[in-house]
Amino acid sequence: MFTRIKHFIDTFLLTELLKGMAVTGRYLFGRKFTVQYPDEKTPQSFRFRGLHAQRRYPNGEERCIACKLCEAVCPAMAIKIESEQRTDGTRRTTVYDIDLTKCIFCGFCEEACPVDAIVETRIFEYHGEKRGDLYYTKDMLLAVGDKYEAQIAEDRAQDAKYR
Repeated sequence: MFTRIKHFIDTFLLTELLKGMAVTGRYLFGRKFTVQYPDEKTPQSFRFRGLHAQRRYPNGEERCIACKLCEAVCPAMAIKIESEQRTDGTRRTTVYDIDLTKCIFCGFCEEACPVDAIVETRIFEYHGEKRGDLYYTKDMLLAVGDKYEAQIAEDRAQDAKYR
């Protein structure tokens, strides 16, 4: 009985609305902070998942062994791999494509890779004006990996400390 009366009084006096307005008022008169984006950047986690890249071994050979685990684990089916046997008996990719319009940046491909060949970098400043612009081929992924290898290696080392 008492709870019904309390509920009626709370409803009549609009206490939920007043509580919400109190929260709004606290932030309305509080100190504002704005990041002037291109000039200022907020701190970014080393675990941020952005643009994909393929890595190479220190001798310059690509790491991908065409095991196709990343293609199998991708929930969006954004990865397409074709491979062939080389003369020395190892297998390497001939086609490694990622359609970033399909990709959900879950990181499963990165986790599934046994040789750490495919990684997601901290790069988020990329765009495409047409659908085909966000279709990354093997050469494009290797170019991204070559350009940002120092940052990728640093992020991997930092991540290993926390695991």
